[in-house]
Order: sequence, then structure tokens, then C-alpha cells
Amino acid sequence: MATQRAFRNIDDYIAALPQESQGPVSQLRALVHDKVPGVKERISYNMPTFDLKGQPLIYFGAWKKHIGVYPVTGRVVAHFGKEFAPYKVGIGTIQFPLAKPMPVDLIRRIIEFRASELRSAG
Repeated sequence: MATQRAFRNIDDYIAALPQESQGPVSQLRALVHDKVPGVKERISYNMPTFDLKGQPLIYFGAWKKHIGVYPVTGRVVAHFGKEFAPYKVGIGTIQFPLAKPMPVDLIRRIIEFRASELRSAG
């Protein structure tokens, strides 16, 4: 993560990042807003967080060598399965190395999948 300080908002978070992380994090932020108009921003767990219908849609964080995308549910990992093979994956996280191009199409589809989950939840 950028530092161990508490961030007030996502702009504050991005400003504290090393230069090489600012672009990818800003790109993720723009993707979320593009795919889910009206999404609400906040900082949670000291990371950028986006809420839809009062629930977390997705979190992300910048680390020394990767951007971590936290889509909240293991259903995302199960749904995309083999597409995650090139990346380090956990139950609720996918790590995209900073040394490689950001898989924008895949991240866009993750965002859409999560938005669909939350919209269908009621």
C-alpha cells in the first residue's frame, strides 16, 4: 500500500502512491465509474472502495510490485476461472503485476459481474 497513514479519500490515496502506481490505480478508478455510473467512493480498510446499493462492489490497492483487486466474493474467482491463470489469486483477491500491462478488458468484466451480483441481490 502507499503508506501506513490513514487516507481521507481516493484522491489522497492516489497522491500518496509512487508515480508508477498512480496511473494504473487512476485507470481502475475510471473503469469502475465508466461501468457503474453513480457508484459511491470511499476508503475502507485504508484502500479505495466502491459501493453499489450500499454494498462494496470492489476494492483495490497498490502494492510494491502489483495492484490488488478485491472483488469481495469467491464467486468472481470461480466465474472467471482459467482467465485468472496468469495471476496470483486468492479467495477474494487478484494480483496484477505492475511490470505487465493491466488487463483492462478482464477488469472491466469483473466490475460488470460484481455489479450484476449486487443488482440481483435485491
